[in-house]
Amino acid sequence: MPVYNYTFRDAMGGLQKGTADAESEEFLRGKFRDQGLEIIELTMIKAKSPKTKQYGKIKLANLSVFCRQFSTMVDAGVSLVRCLDVLSTQTQDPRLKKVLIDLSTRVEGGESLSRAMQRHPKSFSSLFIGLIKAGEVGGVLEESLQRLSQFLEADVALRRKVKSALTYPVLVMVMSAGITFFLVYWFVPQWAAILTDLGLKADDLPAPTQFLIDISNILLHKGWIILLSTAIIMIAHRLFVSTRFGRRVMDRIKLKVPVFGKLHHKICLARFSRTMGTLLTSGVPILQAMETVAGTIGNTIMSDSILEARARIREGDRIGDPLEASKLFPPMVVHMIGVGEESGSLDFMLQKIADFYEAEVEAALASLTAALEPIMIVSLGFIVGFIVISMFLPLVKVISSLSSGGGEE
Repeated sequence: MPVYNYTFRDAMGGLQKGTADAESEEFLRGKFRDQGLEIIELTMIKAKSPKTKQYGKIKLANLSVFCRQFSTMVDAGVSLVRCLDVLSTQTQDPRLKKVLIDLSTRVEGGESLSRAMQRHPKSFSSLFIGLIKAGEVGGVLEESLQRLSQFLEADVALRRKVKSALTYPVLVMVMSAGITFFLVYWFVPQWAAILTDLGLKADDLPAPTQFLIDISNILLHKGWIILLSTAIIMIAHRLFVSTRFGRRVMDRIKLKVPVFGKLHHKICLARFSRTMGTLLTSGVPILQAMETVAGTIGNTIMSDSILEARARIREGDRIGDPLEASKLFPPMVVHMIGVGEESGSLDFMLQKIADFYEAEVEAALASLTAALEPIMIVSLGFIVGFIVISMFLPLVKVISSLSSGGGEE
């Protein structure tokens, strides 16, 4: 990334100089304009460096362990380069190992740790880099790493709760689909052939039986059309979601969908509160913290409301008012944020909000799982029962006709 020397006039009218890396001159000028400042002189002192090789995403659990071990070693007085060398040797994650080796090389060459991490955007989020940078500036890198580790551990725990709660319903759904497919694809055609051998024609079959046989014939003879249609729908959905408009539509649906919408909303609120509280506790300025949170919350609709609140704060408004106007933040959240802002304990209040909503998510997952299990089991029983009854209905007609024929003799 290019490095620039800049000169700007501050709010008091004095000239200030500095150095910063940015994607382009326009980008750097825009950042200063957002703060109500204007760059007077701008000079590139270092051209764009060769593109750093990316190693992909690293699991949050591995990052959490890395932060915990890193903070312990830094707190013990071990140098950054030595820490990175030791951690790269002992980690079992091959991606993390390569990233740490690259970080060690760059830090040893004179780069700051946060700038070296910026070269791996797929491995380290803006939240991660922001906390590291705040720790470097404040001289409390070990504390920032500890907070980051606690944040990642809480995030991993929340994700695990969601996954574990949905594992059983998903398994039941997969088993239901597998059993239904087996019965319709293999059992129904065999039984239909037996009914034909018994002399039953299509007009003689009950409506449920004929409906089931028609579905089986479609799967047997036109299954490729269903597979192709499913693939096209999935590709179209992925392309649609990759656009900004499509992402906004899907995120709005996630918030509005029955049952799961409230759960998603609570997860987003918990993530917003935990991330914002962690950033403020680490000394990150509120405007920068809100920009970081907007990129990590996981829902563009809520991200836009946070960015709108950030713009209003920059103009002198209180943080709670624009959040309340968005209708996406409950009154309790807005009130607690307002109290925290007035008392100077906003970070503490945000952590309390995060604790509350994480507990709400856990309770919602428990009740949702308890409700889904019997519903899915009953649904599976209904489907299998419908197939069995539909297949045996023609036999009732055959037996009745045989009985009436035997009685006439």
